[in-house]
Amino acid sequence: MRAPGTERTGIGRWCLRHLQWMPAFLLVGGAALDYNTPPHFSAEAFYTAAPMSAAALLSLRATILAAAGACAADTALLIHFGFLGDSGGRSELATVATVSAFAVVVNRLMYYSDVRLQSARKIALAVQRAVLPQPPASIGSLRIAVRYQSAVKEAQIGGDLYGVQDTPYGVRCLVGDVRGKGMDAVKAVDVALGVFREAADDEPAITAVAARLERALRREAERREGVERTEGFVTSVLAGIPHSGDELQLLNRGHPAPLLLRGGRARYAEPSEPALPLGLADLGAGEERTDTVPFPPGTTLLLYTDGLTEARDRAGVFYDPGARLTGREFSGPDALLDALLDDVARHTGGRITDDLVLLAITRGEGPGAA
Repeated sequence: MRAPGTERTGIGRWCLRHLQWMPAFLLVGGAALDYNTPPHFSAEAFYTAAPMSAAALLSLRATILAAAGACAADTALLIHFGFLGDSGGRSELATVATVSAFAVVVNRLMYYSDVRLQSARKIALAVQRAVLPQPPASIGSLRIAVRYQSAVKEAQIGGDLYGVQDTPYGVRCLVGDVRGKGMDAVKAVDVALGVFREAADDEPAITAVAARLERALRREAERREGVERTEGFVTSVLAGIPHSGDELQLLNRGHPAPLLLRGGRARYAEPSEPALPLGLADLGAGEERTDTVPFPPGTTLLLYTDGLTEARDRAGVFYDPGARLTGREFSGPDALLDALLDDVARHTGGRITDDLVLLAITRGEGPGAA
């Protein structure tokens, strides 16, 4: 029997499995207490609690059975003690019957609320798949994996973004984090990814891709009001991986440095020069620069958002992916990301306070390595 609005994961499943017996326990315990105590003592509280707990925990049928059981138990004990005919007994039975009927109504309200919530989640998931489609598992010799974890389960999508695209100039990747939350952040994600998909195919250099993203995000910011108009920006890393060769290009715009993993070693690919996030280029000057880093076969590029590096344990210690991944090897990018999410969950005790995107790309030995 299903409990409306109850999550079926982890400790929630364990609690639900045991709490399903609460209505029966209340009925049996209430009747036993009522029978074995003096006549003036009433277990009315138990009889009313049983159908209400069933309404929250069980199905409509179980709620009706609990309501009928509560009324039957109260009636039987009132007859046993000879109180059914007096005003006090009738009043008690009327109270139990009224609460029982109300419990059935509550169960239906919770059911329809749960249906609406599940529908909203499905819509949110469809939006996520439309805005943030799953990249291919492989492109040539590259194996690709991505994970998106929202801080708000009901939302499924927030201000973090990713994109992977095979282009005439190689595989282009984008991972970014929009400042702020809500619909403004989702709009910025949509704009950034739309421009990225078009520019990645058109522009030979990733600096030109970044320039087009800059212009589009500035136009988007001008449509906003208040602080979002002047302080809207996107931290991001653009990566360009040629179809051949053992190098890749990185352009970091105020984003956490990517990690390069190989042979149990993990090193950060820090930018040679700091740069402002996308949307804030007017505040700085200087030519856009990219960094070329080695990317031989067997190497994994890990791009992520600050939901990873800002994850804290109960003592306030931040998560350091470089230190946590050093000395570990993985069979592929999917295994890496699954292990990383498990490790973050252990570090934080399961508390999710920020959206998190993880994108891992492993270079194989050749076009058929994937």
